[in-house]
Formats: sequence, structure tokens, C-alpha cells
Amino acid sequence: MSHEDSLEGRTVLVTGGAGGIGSPLVSLLRNRGAQVTTLGRGEMPGRHIRADLSTPAGIALAAEQARLLAPQMLFNIAGRQYFGPLEGQRPADLAADYLVNLVAPVTLAQAVLPMMKQRGRGHIVNVGSVFGSINFAHFAGYSSAKAGLKGFSQALRREVRGTGIIVCHVAPRAVRTGFNGPLVQRFAELTGMTLDDPIHVARRILAAAQAGKAETVIGWPEAFFTRLNALFPGLVDRALAGNDAKAASLFTHATPSATVAPIREENHAR
Repeated sequence: MSHEDSLEGRTVLVTGGAGGIGSPLVSLLRNRGAQVTTLGRGEMPGRHIRADLSTPAGIALAAEQARLLAPQMLFNIAGRQYFGPLEGQRPADLAADYLVNLVAPVTLAQAVLPMMKQRGRGHIVNVGSVFGSINFAHFAGYSSAKAGLKGFSQALRREVRGTGIIVCHVAPRAVRTGFNGPLVQRFAELTGMTLDDPIHVARRILAAAQAGKAETVIGWPEAFFTRLNALFPGLVDRALAGNDAKAASLFTHATPSATVAPIREENHAR
């Protein structure tokens, strides 16, 4: 690793650092000498900012603390997910999903940009989802929020061109963490969905950041289908129809509350 790519002494802010992906990423960063601060609503050892990203007040607090910290690298990993029919989700939970998955990372990026521009360098790494490019039935809120994060990453990358700031968007597929509740696990079994190892995903996220890759999709054939969906969504509609029907069958006797995944200080249920 060159001096330019070294993590030694870098100030890094990681949201969702207690989660299945965030935790191994924090370990990787610290093992390579980075000065890591985590951000989330619970307590964590080491440098930590306690803020609830599912509320406007929590996001405002997080943004102010991020401005004061002025990290050289920001990893937006925290996420929240609901799996089920859209009409079964409580409105407050739907709003919180957009706050955690989209509004918080955008606001935090906005908060750290001025100092990054002043330094002439910085990394903003937004961890989205394959579901942001292949928008799955029964993940409507989650998929649309992650699609927004992908679009934001592209727009910001174009905006900061020439400033020395690197904006990366990483889209994992399903990850084997507690983020996936029993219904998602059952959906994965019915449809043959692959669940990746979280340590592998954390390594891919860090590698993408260090390489300055604009877009990284983790998993095959998902990487192919994200491109196919952009060009021929009708083909993907037909390809997913069978799995959509299998997903719908899970909710025939399920109550709305049974389909709600709790807030997780991590990402992914792709």
C-alpha cells in the first residue's frame, strides 16, 4: 500500500459500526491504524457518537458531531429494512426507513464536505444495496431509499469532481447478518438467494474505498442483473415474477407487525 493509500492515522467516521457489516469493517480499519469513530443509537466501546438516525433530531445531532469531527473518510453503513406488503407498514416506520437509509447519509455527507474540500481530499463511501438497482417487490420502501442513495452518490461524485474528494457507492447483495429476520431468511430459502459472509463484504467495501471505485456491486449474477434492469426492466419483471409470488405467499397468514424488521445499526437484507 502506498503512503497515499495508507489508513495510518486517518480519521474515519462509520455509521452502523455495531452491525454485521459495520463491526468487521471497523476492526479492519482499526487494525490498519485508522482512528475510527462510530455513530449509532446504542453504546459502543472506543470513540463513539450516540445519535438515532431514525429521527430528524438525531440526524441533526449526528451532522453537528460529524462537522466537529471533520473525518477524512465517511462510511455510511447504518440501515433499516421492512419486508412485506407496503400497506402493512406503519407510516412512522416507513418515514424512519427513509430517514435512516437516505436522509441520514445525505445529511452526513453534507456535513463533512466543507473540511474535505478545504483539505483537498476525502472519501465518502455510501453502502447501498443491490435492491437499489433491482427494485424488489415487498421491499418497496427499502428499495426506493437505496435507489435514492445510489442516485445521490452519482450526483455528488459529479459535483465534487476535481476537488480531490472520492465518492464511492457499494451495493452488496444479501448478507448473512441479524439484519435479515425470519421472514427474509425464509424468502432466501424459497428463492435460492445467496447470503454473503459479512467479513467478505466488509473487505470488499474497504477495497472499493481505497481503490476509489465509483460503483461496486458485490455478487454474481446480481451485478449482471443490475445492468439488465437498467436497460430492459420488462425482462427482469418477468424473471422475478416467480420469486415475487413466493414472497407474497409468506404474507397470506402473517400479521403486519410480523413483517416489520427492527432498526438495525447496520445494512443489508438484499
